[in-house]
Amino acid sequence: MQGTLSVWLAKRGLVHRSLGFDYQGIETLQIKPEDWHSIAVILYVYGYNYLRSQCAYDVAPGGLLASVYHLTRIEYGVNQAEEVCIKVFTHMSNPRIPSVFWVWKSTDFQERESYDMLGITYDSHPRLKRILMPESWIGWPLRKDYIAPNFYEIEDAY
Repeated sequence: MQGTLSVWLAKRGLVHRSLGFDYQGIETLQIKPEDWHSIAVILYVYGYNYLRSQCAYDVAPGGLLASVYHLTRIEYGVNQAEEVCIKVFTHMSNPRIPSVFWVWKSTDFQERESYDMLGITYDSHPRLKRILMPESWIGWPLRKDYIAPNFYEIEDAY
């Protein structure tokens, strides 16, 4: 079953894949990385003017990484705002996704955190650098294949 937004995108020939609905009835769509920026602009113009959150996760060791965007359509006088969840998958070997910073400025620190923890490069992001880990840190701590370095000072603290 396709949701309202999926039908709207299909009528306009915009490539996407419906992943169904979550437990709250929010539609989840998969968008290809190469189509993401143009579809993000279209969604903003369509009324999805609020980026509720952006996060990322490692789908499987050595496989795919996912960048997830929760968008809300806020309109005056509407009690129940329309929401959609967008997932953009990228291969771990070259994790690149277009940044949507220039569409929703609130994604600034969220995309930086996804870069810092998982190594997803967000193309055209104005300040893409580590935000939680030191610049000298090697690796991406939230990847499933990450091997944590030995921190002997933590063991000596007890």
